[in-house]
Amino acid sequence: MDSDTLLARITDYANRPDPFPLYAELREAGPVVRQADGSCLIGTYHEIAALLHDPRMSADPRSGTASPPSEEPAHLPFLRLDDPEHHRLRNSAMRPFGPPHSPGRVNAMRGEIVEITKHLAESFQPGRQIDVVDDFAYPLPVTVICRLLGVPQEDEQLFQAWTEVLVASADIGPEGDTAEQDRAARQARQEMGLYLINLAEQRRGSPTGDMLSDFINEPDPALRLTGEELAETTMLLFIAGHETTVNLITNGVLTLLRQPEQLDQLRREPGLLPQAVEELLRYEPPVHMRERIPLADIDVAGTTIAAGTSVILALASGSRDPKRFREPDRFDPTRPDNQHFGFGSGIHLCYGAPLARIEAEAALGALLPHLSTARLIQDPPPYRQNAMLRGPRHLPVQL
Repeated sequence: MDSDTLLARITDYANRPDPFPLYAELREAGPVVRQADGSCLIGTYHEIAALLHDPRMSADPRSGTASPPSEEPAHLPFLRLDDPEHHRLRNSAMRPFGPPHSPGRVNAMRGEIVEITKHLAESFQPGRQIDVVDDFAYPLPVTVICRLLGVPQEDEQLFQAWTEVLVASADIGPEGDTAEQDRAARQARQEMGLYLINLAEQRRGSPTGDMLSDFINEPDPALRLTGEELAETTMLLFIAGHETTVNLITNGVLTLLRQPEQLDQLRREPGLLPQAVEELLRYEPPVHMRERIPLADIDVAGTTIAAGTSVILALASGSRDPKRFREPDRFDPTRPDNQHFGFGSGIHLCYGAPLARIEAEAALGALLPHLSTARLIQDPPPYRQNAMLRGPRHLPVQL
């Protein structure tokens, strides 16, 4: 089959349960594989790593030669910006989250996260059928991120609807008629942004110890976010803070139920859980692709990519590149030297990674006692539509 259709085939929903043979085809055809739509697809580890660290590669969709959507929001989240704006907004978002300004915030939640996982798993009795997504993998990270931001528990369901719309609009794939999807995303972004701004404003002058409160009460005028920046930043934190973690936990359970020997090994040696989470981030990552745009003509492995070209970096393919990982298609919880792309790399490395690791370790630790006699009811399970943020929509399991 022609290599210039690889992106279309990878993003085809029919291949969502197992895109990895297509990634192998991509690596064989690469490193740079031009697509029928004019984009370039890259799936080899070393080329992806170099491009993620190359300052000539832009994350801003407005850098491309293709016309950006007419309704592109005026303020983009820092994930889609370049330095210096990316650096300014990311640093402002980091101050109430992690080191050096808030070094203990995430780690202080470890005990609370363990308690949430125990509470969610306490009703998982033998003989019961559960949906790992709805009954466990979704409630955990959404509860955690809402507590971090300071969103009232009774409003958490609002965010589920908004997030599903926004995630659907952020997918990568061949262009089609997305007018209705774009309209729904604009409405969701506006509603969610206004909600978060209003919630933050209620805390102006009356700090409550959460991140929204810290943002609105930032004492340094040079570091304060505007209302629009606060909305985009907190929406990004909410979506990135739970959507990818849901997929990480669900993909982890699916992988372990498919590999009973590794499941038994983790039950015998729970101290391997941190390494197992790293291996899951490599083997079944929640984020599969990222787009970058060169600001100048660049050479990649002898191929010139023109400035403004859409370059799709297949991170999940790079993390299974046999030139970097020994036996890459084998899930190995003890794998050493595991520098995967599960959290990206370079200046856009996911700064929520420490929180996601804690949540995944706590989640799998709470579920391990229930998985030894569990079985998948449907394999493969139904997947989400999104090809970039890949994970099951439901994971029915018989305990």
